[in-house]
Amino acid sequence: MKKTTLNLLCLILLPLSYACDREEVSQQPPPPQEVTVFETKAQPVPIYQESVGQVYGYQDIAISARVEGFLEGIHFEEGSRVKKGQLLYTLESQQFEADVAAKMSDVASAKTVLAEAKTYLNRIKPLARENAVSQSDLDSAQARYDVAVSSVQAAQANLRAAKIQLGYTQIHSPITGIIGKTQAKVGDFVGRSPNPIILNTVSRIDTVLVDFFITESQYLEAMRHFLADTQKEASKTAPEPDLELVLSDGTIYGHKGKADFMGREVDPDTGAIMIQASFPNPDQLLRPGQFARVRAQVNVVKEGILIPQRCVKELQGSFSVYVVDHANKIRTREIQVGPKVRSFWLILKGLNPGEKVVYEGLQKVQDGALVTPVVKDIPLPQKVTP
Repeated sequence: MKKTTLNLLCLILLPLSYACDREEVSQQPPPPQEVTVFETKAQPVPIYQESVGQVYGYQDIAISARVEGFLEGIHFEEGSRVKKGQLLYTLESQQFEADVAAKMSDVASAKTVLAEAKTYLNRIKPLARENAVSQSDLDSAQARYDVAVSSVQAAQANLRAAKIQLGYTQIHSPITGIIGKTQAKVGDFVGRSPNPIILNTVSRIDTVLVDFFITESQYLEAMRHFLADTQKEASKTAPEPDLELVLSDGTIYGHKGKADFMGREVDPDTGAIMIQASFPNPDQLLRPGQFARVRAQVNVVKEGILIPQRCVKELQGSFSVYVVDHANKIRTREIQVGPKVRSFWLILKGLNPGEKVVYEGLQKVQDGALVTPVVKDIPLPQKVTP
């Protein structure tokens, strides 16, 4: 009887005990939420400014005919390398050869007249010394000789001009470089004024020029840096190449360049000024007409802090981040941002090195919440370009 009563009592108390255990478990706080954070670091941050530029040859020489005529021959391979003085085009030359022959005949006639005048003058001179002829006869013979000399000189000058015109029927390369696609074919009539056909262009590309534009404010900042550096380093005669070229595929060109020329004025319509830089091109990788970005270092932030843009909240021009403090609690922090560089912000004020900034899940955290930070390793950019 007693054993039955005891069993009955256990059956009654057992559910009560289980209910109490469940109530104690439900009262335990949940574990802290895991959040991904980015740990800040202080490092020198070079600030680079980029401008879109266009590549030109160091010399881009347009080839055109200096006389009118039909194109008879093309003596080069398009897109190949040509040397200075190499024959490129020939034009019909028959009419110019005929003109040269006519001018040679004129020279011969003038020389014949000169020979006669000289013979006559030589015969008159001794007679004049003996008063066998009058002084007027001597003066007439001398004038006749002088006119003959001038006629020969004029005929020779006309012959040289005719030969020059004949020489223009052969067009040679003015420089050593790369020649492009011909704009005229054999049989075309070329050289007609006032708009003669540009037959081709030869470019010297062992060194290339890149033209780009900067704004007026960028120009003022660059000039202030230049003047300050000039005063500090007055002993330097030539600046070191410090410009980089970012090609269209995103790669950095292997040779640095330097600015050689600055435009005379700021364009009042665009507020920009042109800069021309030169880059060595020993491998001839760069060709005229390419577009590239010219990159120049404009500043260095010695203790710069970069954080990913996704860490930053913006509200009505104010910027803030969630920072995990030493007690692993979320704290809202107002910050001052600098240039936006790629996928990062440069932080000017509000963060210190070694702090943990919430990287993911900004909508799921709130100020004062206890969390478990998980540091995410995000590589910082080597070149910082606003």
